[in-house]
Order: sequence, then structure tokens, then C-alpha cells
Amino acid sequence: MLNAGLGGWPARRAAMSPDRTAFVFRDRATTYAEVFDRTTRLAGQLRAAGVRKGDRVAYLGQNHPAFVETMFATHMLGGIFVPLNFRLAAPEIDHLLAHSGATVLVHAPGHAFGRAVRTVVALGPDYEDWLDAGDPTPIDVPVGLDDAACVLYTSGTTGRPKGATLTHGNLIWNCYNLLVGVDVAADEVTLVSAPLFHVAALNQCLLPTFLKGGCSVIMPSWSVDACFDLIAERRVTWMFGVTTMFAALARSPRWAGADLSSVRCLMAGGAAVPPALIHTYQERGLTFCQGYGLTETAPGATFLEAGESERKAGSAGVPVFFTNVRCVRPDLTDTSPGEPGEVIIQGPNVTPGYWNDPDATARAFSEGRWFHSGDIAYVDADGHFHIVDRVKDMYISGGENVYPAEVEAAAYEHPAVAEVAVIGVPDATWGEVGRAFVITTPGRELTIGELRAFLAERLARYKLPVYLDIVDDLPRTGSNKIQKSRLRDTLGRA
Repeated sequence: MLNAGLGGWPARRAAMSPDRTAFVFRDRATTYAEVFDRTTRLAGQLRAAGVRKGDRVAYLGQNHPAFVETMFATHMLGGIFVPLNFRLAAPEIDHLLAHSGATVLVHAPGHAFGRAVRTVVALGPDYEDWLDAGDPTPIDVPVGLDDAACVLYTSGTTGRPKGATLTHGNLIWNCYNLLVGVDVAADEVTLVSAPLFHVAALNQCLLPTFLKGGCSVIMPSWSVDACFDLIAERRVTWMFGVTTMFAALARSPRWAGADLSSVRCLMAGGAAVPPALIHTYQERGLTFCQGYGLTETAPGATFLEAGESERKAGSAGVPVFFTNVRCVRPDLTDTSPGEPGEVIIQGPNVTPGYWNDPDATARAFSEGRWFHSGDIAYVDADGHFHIVDRVKDMYISGGENVYPAEVEAAAYEHPAVAEVAVIGVPDATWGEVGRAFVITTPGRELTIGELRAFLAERLARYKLPVYLDIVDDLPRTGSNKIQKSRLRDTLGRA
């Protein structure tokens, strides 16, 4: 086969396991043979619409098998797939369509955009008719590992989103790294509960499961109750989530009685996970593994394997097998054990750069193609990485660095704290002090005095929040991570 990239995967999987279930979406199951037929027909239609190697094809909508079909069909033609965050406003979508140069858009009904693209296909009966009319003749376009596969736009928490270009090689090497660290099996039933436009749901869950011939149960959108239902009904064995998703499950009234007996492994990433939350899952007898990575690293950079998940709870693990990761000082020398520094990454899973943004690409790398993450971590004496916080989230109080993630991890241990976000706010005496935004556990109350007294037994005094806001919800990115920039913006407008 000439296509050495992801576009060859449907044919290879259909040859190996045609009758196994590839996807379950609502009540519909799709076999690997059907995936090959559908993606081939879709590729035929895209080719008829003028898509050629290197052209960009965008997808806009919630999780759906059509997302995966569009991706594989685009890759069959050597095109570049551009998944879009469906939570963005129409002007933001238009900017990403223009920036990526997408000529074709597949979208779900009800999502607004204004930019004209050559071909727009909406999901529903028209999409099915359009797909069925496609040429079923297999397509084999030469594609190499260094060819661009996807442009994934970052969350855009600071300014315009940047489009991280990921090659076929980046995605495949990331799968290799994941499969070394996680014992993904051919009978895996993976719950895809995070948005597929997010790098972890796509590259850490769905693609490795597809590569192994397992089954991906695709949730249209995140829902605590639907998650519990699907785990029990579909006998889910593996799932990925971010801290806020796992916190929501643990505080649900269904938590204590939920049937989780089929689950072999839970995997978290996207932000540091408080040890108190990890222990909540471990007390249920569940294996809870944490990893660390970024969109630009496709995304895996470090991972804590199951065998170490209890002894090193809270750690993001060690560098994944085929990737180098360091923690460095500003002069790029390695930090000593326990000393905070910036995480930098080098390896075959690391992006070649940002789409149409040579300046941002140049700023992101240092000599030797080391990618600078902007994240602060320390490495312990055993070589395990502990993610401290984002550089931009750190604040300085009385001349001392404060990392909100450390304060949040301690606050999670308070029985009244269901979720928490801490930011730095201006202070005339100390420069900056902490302000905590807390969602309380149902039936519990919390005052700033109680929170400070609790944290004083765990943290230095300068790290204690001075202000407390009890809130019903917290602003989140499309991937369900807490969006602290919006908390800062809200205070700025107050």
C-alpha cells in the first residue's frame, strides 16, 4: 500500500478484523468492514469535490462517527484534516476556516459559520445520501510519515488559537508510545467521552483503540449520567477524562452505587490531577493513571503506568518510550531533583510547527528541536515528573512564586470542595494574592476562614487564598478544562 499514513488504516483493519465492531454511537454499531466502505465512498465524494493531496477538510460538530469517517477519508486522499471546536462563535469559526484554508466543511446542523467554502455537507439524511453515492473503488494515494495529517487549533486561552500541525508520523509514534504504556487489548471497549476535536480523545483513545481493533463507544457530548449508563451497558474497559470530568463523576449521587466492574483503567490528563481525587477512584479498586502532554506533542509526553499508579499517585510519570523530556532552568540546564523548571520535549511525536505561523514556530523551539511547553514541573529522585502549573498561571505574592495547582490540590482535600480554581489578583501590600472559586459539595457550606484554616496545615501562609467565591459552575474550554483567563476577565469587568 502506497499510503503509509492514517488513510491506509481502514483498509488494513477491514482486512484483519472485518466483522469486529469499530464504533458504537447511540444504538448503532459499525464494523471495520463498514468503516472501510463508508470512508472510501466519502473519500470518493471529496475527490469529486476537488480535494487533492495537501488540501484541508474541516469538520464542525459534536462527537459522531462522521468525524472519524471524514478524518480517514481526508487522509485517504492525502488531505489535511481540520477538526473545529463546535463551542466557538461563528466569527471564530470563520477565522479558523480562513486561517487553515479549508475548502470543504462537513458539519452538524445548527452550528453557525459565515465563511464560504467550496463544499459544505451537513450531517443527516443528505449526508447519508451523499456518502452512499460515493465511488466505492479503493483509493491509494502516496502518503509518507512526514506529510501533514491534521491541523489542531489550541484552546486560545491567550489571544488567537494557534494551529499545531501534526504529521502522520507524529500520530503513529504517539500511538506506539501509548501502546507501550497502556495494555490496550483487541477486546478493548473504550469510552470516548471528551470532545474528539481535543487531541487526547482522538489520539490517546480512539486511534490506539482502532489500531488494536477494539471498539470505541462514542458519546455525542459529556454527561455524567450518560457516562455511568454507558459504562454499565457497554461494559466499558477504558476511558480518558480531564480533572473536571472525573470530579463530576465522583460527586454524583450515583457514584457510590455505580457499576464500574468492567473498567480496567482510567486515564487522566490535560491538567494536574489532585491526589485526593485520584485516591477517591483508587478506593473503588480502580486503576487510575495520569499522563502529561500537549496538542503539540500529539499529545503524550510522560505517562504513569498502572504498576506505579498507587505508589506515585499525583505524578505524571516518566517520559514515554520513544520521546525525550527534560525539566530545565532558563539557561536550559537540567534542574536538580525537586527544583521547578520548564518542561521541554523532543521526539518523533512533536509537531514540526504551527500552520502558517513561522514566528510562533521559531519561538516554540530551541536548539536540537526541543519544544518549549510553557509548563512548570519538577522531577523527583526517581525520575518521575510532577506538573506544577502553567507559567502563565503562576503569580507572585510577597516576592514568592505561587503555583495555583498546588493550592487547588490541597483544597480538594476539604470535604466541602467539589471543584476549585485559584487565580492571582492584585493586592496593594503583597503585589498579588490568591482568589479561590469553589463549587461546593452538595449540602456543604464553606467560608474563607474555614478554607484558610484548613490550608494553613498544608501550605505556607503566603500561598493561602485571601478571597473566596462560591460559584455554581466554572468557565471551561472546549476540552472541559477550567478556563482561568475568563475568571480573570470577569474580575476585570467587575
